[in-house]
Amino acid sequence: MDSGPRSPPPTPSDPLEAFPQRGLEAGDIAVLALYFVFVLAVGLWSTVKTKRDTVKGYFLAGGDMAWWPVGASLFASNIGSGHFVGLAGSGAAAGISVAAYEFIGLFSVLTLAWIFLPIYIAGQVTTMPEYLRKRFGGSRIPTTLAVLYLFIYIFTKISVDMYAGAIFIQQSLRLDLYLATAGLLAITALYTVTGGLAAVIYTDALQTVIMLVGALTLMGYSFAAVGGLEGLTEKYFLALASNRSENSSCGLPRADAFHLFRDPLTSDLPWPGILFGMTMPSLWYWCTDQVIVQRSLAAKSLSHAKGGSLMAAYLKVLPLFMMVFPGMISRVLFTDQVACADPAICQKVCGNPSGCSDIAYPKLVLEILPTGLRGLMIAVMVAALMSSLTSIFNSASTIFTMDLWNRLRPRASEQELMIVGRVFVLLLVLVSILWIPVIQASQGGQLFIYIQSISSYLQPPVAVVFIVGCFWKRANEKGAFWGLTLGLLLGLIRLVLDFVYPQPHCDQQDTRPAVVKDVHYLYFSMVLSTVTLVSVSIVSWATEPPSRDMVGRLTWFTRQDPVGQKAQGRPALAPSGVAEAGGTGAQLGLVLEDKPKTHRGDVTPKKSRALRAVLWLCGMGGQGQPPSRAEPAIASSEENPVVKTLLDISLVACVSCGVFLWGYFA
Repeated sequence: MDSGPRSPPPTPSDPLEAFPQRGLEAGDIAVLALYFVFVLAVGLWSTVKTKRDTVKGYFLAGGDMAWWPVGASLFASNIGSGHFVGLAGSGAAAGISVAAYEFIGLFSVLTLAWIFLPIYIAGQVTTMPEYLRKRFGGSRIPTTLAVLYLFIYIFTKISVDMYAGAIFIQQSLRLDLYLATAGLLAITALYTVTGGLAAVIYTDALQTVIMLVGALTLMGYSFAAVGGLEGLTEKYFLALASNRSENSSCGLPRADAFHLFRDPLTSDLPWPGILFGMTMPSLWYWCTDQVIVQRSLAAKSLSHAKGGSLMAAYLKVLPLFMMVFPGMISRVLFTDQVACADPAICQKVCGNPSGCSDIAYPKLVLEILPTGLRGLMIAVMVAALMSSLTSIFNSASTIFTMDLWNRLRPRASEQELMIVGRVFVLLLVLVSILWIPVIQASQGGQLFIYIQSISSYLQPPVAVVFIVGCFWKRANEKGAFWGLTLGLLLGLIRLVLDFVYPQPHCDQQDTRPAVVKDVHYLYFSMVLSTVTLVSVSIVSWATEPPSRDMVGRLTWFTRQDPVGQKAQGRPALAPSGVAEAGGTGAQLGLVLEDKPKTHRGDVTPKKSRALRAVLWLCGMGGQGQPPSRAEPAIASSEENPVVKTLLDISLVACVSCGVFLWGYFA
């Protein structure tokens, strides 16, 4: 790279330099290298250990996961590098209100295990678009949802995590962004492509331990530096940047910084929006998003899935202490950089005129941690980035393979489906690398708030359709489709308006249209949910009711109906013996014994070593024949009465803990 005189490196003494020009020391590099060795070892171990030669084994980890890796994977999939950077940045800018997303997530992940998962298991579904195909029939809704999910994954989740990880990669490792990112994605794709969901879940469990150890260590150093929670409470309100204008309100800490519930009209997160507008995107994410639900469906049984959700719910308490409070502490310790209020100065500090709150967490890591621990925290950020990316890669490939490719090629063999799933992961890696320039050009002042505003425009209509499908037997395909279409259309209009009319800087006049300026995105989420619900209800009542097949074992009230031929998951066979289109769950769960096996008596030609190595990597290094024994599609919903009682007691304790936290911080 050219480092000529026209762009001299800033000196550490420059008060506006966001990060010191210091590379990682030998101890940091040793810790980072050790981390990569451990991750690759666990990934390759799970690749060898687990069953990867069937579609179910690859996409659902064989349905054989215990509660603790499921819980750890739920948490690691949720907490990406966007959370570390975004939650800490919002804490630095506006206080603890952003933690409301985490506390609502605590209840939503429990809702998944106790309410939604029994319905999914009873209906023998393995992807979320497949549930809608079974529940409503037709292909309009599941195809729309499959495309929407892939759009959300590629252009919000991947891009946000890549941007957040890029801050650490650029500032701490001093590596070329493209080189570092391509290396990370290559390692990530290696065990995702070869090992499938099992490798992703086991490595997520390791990443969770690393994340917790590193983040709790940094939390301890942060609170020690500021004098504990009492010191933070006093000093946060005094953290005013020296470069702010005295006659301006820009850069002032919020008076309600330590409260979750805020003014319903003038605040950044109004309390009615938190209670009602935030709930729908949260339910979408935790109860209907393929990334999350796929992990729960991989559990051995419903009891293990519940145990995993309880573990994830307790872990959801930690982000307030591990990320939000440290972000606020970063504002206290590095006020002029993190709390800069002048757009020109912010541009100089971090290259973003909207504000530099998103550098709060990286600033802590690189400034206050000693050698070795700094390397550990870099590993934590890399772990967060890789765990969220692997989850997205695996779930996106599942949706593409089982809901889109399976529709295009209903007679596709099991081997073809596994190859397509793996190739799609590689395509996602390529898209991720090509998307980096777009991420760099579209930085937001508060990354986490940017994520949530996008979610509030696209996710409520989908959540309403799932909720109505699960709890109202009268809802039909026409009602769900037109309600979903109207809701998504309104959400996309508001999304476009937000991009066309960006939020002005603090010292600029707000000339945006009233629908953008005066309607908070959480209130718009409430409007979207209401419009979708009313549309679904009116159209469903005005048209014919769904048939019995469309509701049997697919709603809360019919989940215990007798198992019919359809619910057993055995697909109808075409004359050739191959499953007809639409049997996604059957494709995942059953190997068709009736499929004709050509050349059974022929001598199999000897494969080259290179071909055998590739087939082994793809989990197809066996005899080339699918197993002849049919497998159950998904884990059983049967529960041991004693275990069920213990889990219900734990549920009450966890909910009580959540209610206490709301009451204490509200």
